[in-house]
Amino acid sequence: MNFDDTPQEAAFRAEAKAWIAANAPRQYEDELRKASLGRVALKGANILEVAKAWQKKKADAGWACLHWPKEYGGRGSSPIERVIWQQEEGPFGRLSSMFIIGHGMCGPTMMAFAGEEQKRKYLPPLASGEKIWCQLFSEPAGGSDVAGLRTRAEKSGDEWVINGQKIWTSGAHYSDYGILLTRTDPDVAKHKGLTMFFLDMKSPGVEVRPIKQANGASDFNEVYFTDVRIPVSQRLGNVNDGWNVSLTTLMNERMSIGAGVANGFPELFDFCNSLMLEDGPAIENRAVRSKLANWAVKASGLKYTSMRAISALSRGERPGPENSIGKLVAGSMIQDVATCALDLQGAAGALSGPEDAEVAGKFQAMLLRAPGTRVEGGTDEIMRNIIAERVLGLPGDIRVDKDVPFNKIPTKGRA
Repeated sequence: MNFDDTPQEAAFRAEAKAWIAANAPRQYEDELRKASLGRVALKGANILEVAKAWQKKKADAGWACLHWPKEYGGRGSSPIERVIWQQEEGPFGRLSSMFIIGHGMCGPTMMAFAGEEQKRKYLPPLASGEKIWCQLFSEPAGGSDVAGLRTRAEKSGDEWVINGQKIWTSGAHYSDYGILLTRTDPDVAKHKGLTMFFLDMKSPGVEVRPIKQANGASDFNEVYFTDVRIPVSQRLGNVNDGWNVSLTTLMNERMSIGAGVANGFPELFDFCNSLMLEDGPAIENRAVRSKLANWAVKASGLKYTSMRAISALSRGERPGPENSIGKLVAGSMIQDVATCALDLQGAAGALSGPEDAEVAGKFQAMLLRAPGTRVEGGTDEIMRNIIAERVLGLPGDIRVDKDVPFNKIPTKGRA
């Protein structure tokens, strides 16, 4: 691994740093720095409006979706320059959270499978934040089995008619467009009868119902489709080849989420340095120090695993599935870290309001959001399978329904 910038990378970093210093919305910097996993909000401002304004400013100056081609709203930069930008953007990068699905997953899928005219029409507004996209994959009966979906698409003239339900769709309630994976042939194996589309989320027959989470937020949604009509021109890839199209989306999802999952250790270390227990400072307690040492090792491992991927990008290589390691370790670690912090707070740990709780309820918000982190973008079990099969080269998981026609797979209450 090489942690030093090349001369070209150093020049790019200096340019990015200067532009951010001159243009970032500094009035929100303190709030963004204090934001925790599961709680990014601004007092007296609508965070979606602030995020869109910052993204549009970046786009107008050529700093949006840096690695995308210029004709699609990007800058044509190298992957490592994208990483450098993210490092320099710092807390203002939190404003990009509602664009991560569109920029990291939907955009690359559109680039790979949409027509040229469609790419030039839809991608620049996506890059600039003027339009937000979501990913319509998961379903109530499917769990982590994406290919087990039941939402049907049936051909009707020059349109496809969609009926079914999706769930856990992040950002659907404020999204303008979405990519949608459907079943078009139930008579073949479940991976072979799928087709991908993109659609306007304001289409007649689309109903979005936000899901109230334990932390009070509603990041996820149920989405219902009732006789929704999608033009044939909005199909991505070939009919019944949707699984191959979805692999592009899922690969980018793992990379986007896995590379940026917080682990909570810096926040806990700072908290322990200021917290007083009955027998003295928390940082001097042997049990606390032992836990901190264990998490420090994990945090270091996550850092250098990420650095390995960054070094690969710098050399022009494509990082492998090691980002699944980051999501798996960080997802469970942040839950353990938040639990420890609440234990240290004692009875005060029951207070979760930012006005009443210690450190503005940062760890309470972490704990309530952590289970979602371990599910979104692939559950812990999926991540372990990826690591086992693609990193360690172990035999694949047994899949008894792999070659069975979808409508012959036993299930209860199949629609």
